[in-house]
Amino acid sequence: MSLKKVSKEQPDKFEFSDENLDLAKKVVLNYPTGKKKSAVMALLYLAQKQNNNWIPLAAMKYIAKYLEISYINVYEVATFYSMYNLAPVGKYFIQICTTTPCMIRGAYKLVDVCKKNISEKENELSGNKNCSWTEVECLGACISAPMAQINDDYYEDLNTKQFESIVKDILKDKKPKAGSYRGRVNSEPEKNRQTLLETKNA
Repeated sequence: MSLKKVSKEQPDKFEFSDENLDLAKKVVLNYPTGKKKSAVMALLYLAQKQNNNWIPLAAMKYIAKYLEISYINVYEVATFYSMYNLAPVGKYFIQICTTTPCMIRGAYKLVDVCKKNISEKENELSGNKNCSWTEVECLGACISAPMAQINDDYYEDLNTKQFESIVKDILKDKKPKAGSYRGRVNSEPEKNRQTLLETKNA
C-alpha cells in the first residue's frame, strides 16, 4: 500500500496539451515496437509539468489508455517514485536536501525558513496556495551544501538570509535566480584548484 498522499480533490478529465501530445509521440518512438509501455515514466513527468506540479488520477488513466496498459501499472509507477506528486504542491515545489553533507552545513536552518514562511508541516500548501516544501534524500550536489531544488532548478551554497529571500520571492510569484549563491561556477573549488597547477614537458 502506498504511503504517498493522494489528493481527495480530483479533476474529472485530463488530456495532454497539443505540445505535450507531440512530445509524447516522440518519446514513444524511442522504444521498440510493442514496448511503448516503457515510456510511462516520461509521460508521467509530462503530465506533472502540465498540471502545475502534480499528477491527478485522471492523468494516470489517460496515460494508461495512451500506452495501452492497465491503469494499475501506471499507478504503481506513480506511487513508487518520489519525484511524482499525487497531490497539489503549488506552482513552486521546494525540496530541501537534509542528507549528512547538507545537514552539517545548515540544511535544517533552511527547513526552519520553510516552516516559518510557508507551512509548519511538509507537503502543505502555503496560505496563498503558491508553494509547498518537503525534505528529501541526497540531490547529488553535496559540494554545494546546503542546497535546495525548486521545481527543476538547483539553489546552492545557501545561507539562511539568502534562502529566506528566495522563499519570499516565490511567495510573491517571482522566480529567483538559480545556481550558486556564493558565485561559484558549477562545482569549482571556492579558491580555485590547488593541484595540477604546473605543466611539465614530456
